[in-house]
Amino acid sequence: MGRRSRALRIAGLALAGALVLGVGSAGWAYWHLNDNIKSVDIDNALGDNRPAKPVVTPSPSASAALPGEALNILVLGSDSRSGEENRRLGGGDSSGARSDTAMVVHLDAGRTSATMVSIPRDTLVTRPSCPRPSGGSTAVAHHSMFNDAYAVGGPACAVKTVESMTGVRMDHYIEIDFSGFAKLVDALGGVTVTTDEDIADDDSHLHLKAGTHHLDGTRALALARTRHGIGDGSDLGRIGLQQKLVKALLDQIAAQDLLTDPAKLYRVADAVTAGLTTDTGLDSLGELTRLGQSVQGLSASAVRTVTMPVVRAPSDPNRVVAEEPEARKLWESLR
Repeated sequence: MGRRSRALRIAGLALAGALVLGVGSAGWAYWHLNDNIKSVDIDNALGDNRPAKPVVTPSPSASAALPGEALNILVLGSDSRSGEENRRLGGGDSSGARSDTAMVVHLDAGRTSATMVSIPRDTLVTRPSCPRPSGGSTAVAHHSMFNDAYAVGGPACAVKTVESMTGVRMDHYIEIDFSGFAKLVDALGGVTVTTDEDIADDDSHLHLKAGTHHLDGTRALALARTRHGIGDGSDLGRIGLQQKLVKALLDQIAAQDLLTDPAKLYRVADAVTAGLTTDTGLDSLGELTRLGQSVQGLSASAVRTVTMPVVRAPSDPNRVVAEEPEARKLWESLR
């Protein structure tokens, strides 16, 4: 065999080896990201006693490549202290978990705009009977704090409570924990947020002067959890900060061309999936990617952020109740 032939053969073997390693790495990465995602079979847990799904008549000209129907997604931020990292970020080792943040995200048909409705965790609601993860059912509870639903019955009870109080069917469920949120912000290179007032909250360990700040994951999480250092110390002030933070994250994602940087794309995907729990309709990388692709043209300016209208509860000045008929009209607009 001549020198040229040997050189070509060696080059060919090296290329083949590189391709095999590349395919193997891609396969491992896909398996790893897919395996990160935890899921809950909410449809099976809740059965048919739920608000009806809207009947959608597809447009003849609509592309079947990506989903385009309207969707309602319950997004929860869990304050679970499970795992060392969540305990460190949560500032303690309290047992159990509650829904620290709750938002109903409505994606309009066509996915060109969205409405994000925050539900104050201190809202008093009638919690319906829910299936327990360990078996059996909870009793109906009147004048119960909204975030107790997750603590009592997990994701299925959180979904059922939201559907009961709104009359709106939740098409999907997404939950992210402390660690997952902080890792996502860090993978994106931090997030820039402007605050309107000084923040001094010893509970969340956040102290910021009014103005624009670039926050890493730990401080962004502290901002999302801050309530005692702003306004009147109620959950409504925290919700305003959370809404600013979500919009800032959308801007940060839009500013980065992740598709041209596979390493960074992987870090972001790993961060997102590591702290994620979804319903079984979104429990694979393919399904999450498909949802993400369908909203890739959605800018932060096209996302409307609102808070469910509430008033102070007559029975407890530290709690709120839905303000009617304003709250009912808001939920009707999302059906």
